[in-house]
Amino acid sequence: MHAVEPRLDAGAGRRAGLPGRRGGPRKRRDDRLVGWLFLLPVIVGFLVFYAYPTVRGVWYSFTDYSLLNDPSYVGADNYKKLITDDQFWNALKVTGYYVVVNIVSQTVVALGLAALMHRLTRSIVLRAALLVPWLVPNVTIGLLWAWLLDPDLGFVNHLLDLAGLDTTLSFNSPTWAMPLVALVNSWAYTGYTALLLYAGMLQIPQHLYEGAAIDGAGELRMFRSITLPLLRPILALVLVVSLIGSFQIFDTVAVVYGGKPPIPETRVIYYYIYQQAFTYFHMGYAAAVAMVLVVILGVLTAVQMRMLRASRSDLG
Repeated sequence: MHAVEPRLDAGAGRRAGLPGRRGGPRKRRDDRLVGWLFLLPVIVGFLVFYAYPTVRGVWYSFTDYSLLNDPSYVGADNYKKLITDDQFWNALKVTGYYVVVNIVSQTVVALGLAALMHRLTRSIVLRAALLVPWLVPNVTIGLLWAWLLDPDLGFVNHLLDLAGLDTTLSFNSPTWAMPLVALVNSWAYTGYTALLLYAGMLQIPQHLYEGAAIDGAGELRMFRSITLPLLRPILALVLVVSLIGSFQIFDTVAVVYGGKPPIPETRVIYYYIYQQAFTYFHMGYAAAVAMVLVVILGVLTAVQMRMLRASRSDLG
């Protein structure tokens, strides 16, 4: 009596990943081509709108170029001119002052708002209200605050006058102009920053707060010992984004002066680049200033990321 030899179905073997009679195992589908197709629009946009203008800007920074003549290579003359340009150093100093006031005020208030939302209320209406100023265009914000702070008709100065304070807040005041610009932009972006920090706080395990409360820790102690250390990566992101955005301040300064050149106390580095390029047509020199600004932002960003240890999280 002969033994019956078991037969292996070829289709079942292929489904199980076993070699069949007519070939090897089925190959896994390669999705890399599909992935590159999805990335293609982003890559093209980056090359056209970022990489190419950057390369052209580097080239123009070594040329004497205006809209009226072709670029002519002048080597490092534009960068040498920067060293002795008092207006450039003043614009850099004014921008640095704005960055410090804007980031400190915005981050401190946003941290407080985020902590209050996290520990007291999680109202969707409150979060939507905080986001409203960020949704308003900067041009509209500039026009609104230019009217509110008008020396003659402004509502804010009218309130100060009723309160008996002998102070006039105006964008034309050398003392108050830059703090006012910084506080206006802090008002516009604090709500958005608070929501970013609030989202980071939601990732912190709740049992840490419960354990600390059982041990008798108060809200301030929990904020200092739990929230801030575990919020470090999100806080680093917020500070880096705020730093880059603060150095790019332009529209508020351009709007509040009604198209007229700002006073020296508010002529920030972006407005100085704009003046050199489109008022005096010194395109090559403006490109050199822009390249210096890129280097400054790169160095400051690297220092921030290093100091805040942004790549590591205590939640891991």
